[in-house]
Amino acid sequence: MSPSAVEILENCPFFADVNETAFRRLFAISRVVKFRSGQTIFRQNELCPGMYVVGTGLVRIFKRTPQGRERVLHLVGPGETFAEVAAIGNFPCPACAEAVSPTTCVLLPLEPLQKLIAEDHELCRQLLLSLCLWVRRLVDLVEDLTLRDAAGRVARLLLEKSHRDHQKVRLPTLKRHLAAQLDLTSETFSRVLRRLELVGAIKHLSRNELEIINMKKLEELAQLE
Repeated sequence: MSPSAVEILENCPFFADVNETAFRRLFAISRVVKFRSGQTIFRQNELCPGMYVVGTGLVRIFKRTPQGRERVLHLVGPGETFAEVAAIGNFPCPACAEAVSPTTCVLLPLEPLQKLIAEDHELCRQLLLSLCLWVRRLVDLVEDLTLRDAAGRVARLLLEKSHRDHQKVRLPTLKRHLAAQLDLTSETFSRVLRRLELVGAIKHLSRNELEIINMKKLEELAQLE
């Protein structure tokens, strides 16, 4: 059963500090939208439909060059948001969004959302925080691509995705999207994972799940000189 709009919004850390009145107003303008695997949500330079909150599934945010090459900027999973930058700035979508798997989202349509932002300072503050997180992601991406080797990029990604309570990491079914985000081929990404397993840093539990065995080793690989 697909989650309801209330469940999706409640499970989004982004709205954890929003007061009850603002939350009710967000729910009032929200609608649940579903996308099949591989379906385009919006294209680069299209008008922004609004802000999305992922309930289930996975969305990739990417840019496409005039030559057709794709650069994955971010993979957005349950509890995360996307398109808030264009929604706040009221400009065309700066990148493309595509469902990697069957995905359910809440859409907060552009005009009603902008009205709420103008009227609610706390919600405005939360959205500004989201912008800061996007800037941080882009800085991390530039740092990865310019200063880290393949093993360092993969190590940092695994540390980022690990859970504090048990150090397990679940990877998307299509690892090529993660590889593309790190500017690696699928073959290189898989080769680095095998290398990390050989040195005792990780252990594969299944095809798409692994456990971090040696956190210190990963931190050493991810650390910049």
